[in-house]
Formats: sequence, structure tokens, C-alpha cells
Amino acid sequence: MRGITPKSVLEHLLFAVIGGVMYMLIEIAWRGYTHWSMGVLGGVCFVAVGLLNEIQQRPPIILQMAQGAVICTVLELLAGLVLNVWLGLDVWDYSGVPGNIMGQVCPQFMFAWAALSAVAVWVEDRLHKIFD
Repeated sequence: MRGITPKSVLEHLLFAVIGGVMYMLIEIAWRGYTHWSMGVLGGVCFVAVGLLNEIQQRPPIILQMAQGAVICTVLELLAGLVLNVWLGLDVWDYSGVPGNIMGQVCPQFMFAWAALSAVAVWVEDRLHKIFD
């Protein structure tokens, strides 16, 4: 692990913007629209998944994918409870999907988060090489 420096904080803030924009583009391609909050959530997820590689000394990608799926699902649940349940913004609703939790997350999307986590790890590694 490199330690926290002003440069690393700025890098990760930039990575959050990049990850958030990438997620919003994926969501637009998938369902035809997005919401600004998905940029924030996508950026946070991108940085969190990318940090797995740094704090764990490069664990196997399958482990990072599993951890990323859990991290993204938990963050999606928390964001959904705030955005959709508490604030009533209705950004998404999985209540019609089998196995959903309060309409905010569903087990099927954990597989998507796992796949996107592999992509996030790869992209984040490349971004570090560019900035180092």
C-alpha cells in the first residue's frame, strides 16, 4: 500500500469521476437513461473496488470480483434506501425482481457487479500506471 498523500487523494477523486462517468454511460446503454446520483454511486464503487488491489497486495481477480460484488451491492442498497426510500426519488425499483431486498437490490445484479468489478480493477490499474 502506498499510503495517503495529497497526490493519491487527488488521483482517487479523479478516478471517482472517471468511474462515475463510465458507470453512467453503461447505464444509459443498458436502460436508456441515468440519474446524476448514479455517477456518484458509480464513482464511489469504482474507487472502492480499485482500492481492493492496493490494500490487499494484489489478491486473485476472482476474489476481487466477489468482494467487489458485495461492496457494490451493499453500497447500492444504502444508496437506494437514501435515494428511493427516504428521499422518494424513485431512481430505480427492483421490487418486481425475484429475491429483491426492499426493491433496492437483487441477487441477479451481484453477478453484474462481479463482472464490472473485474473491469474496474483493470481500468484502475491502468489509470495508476498513467499517473505514476
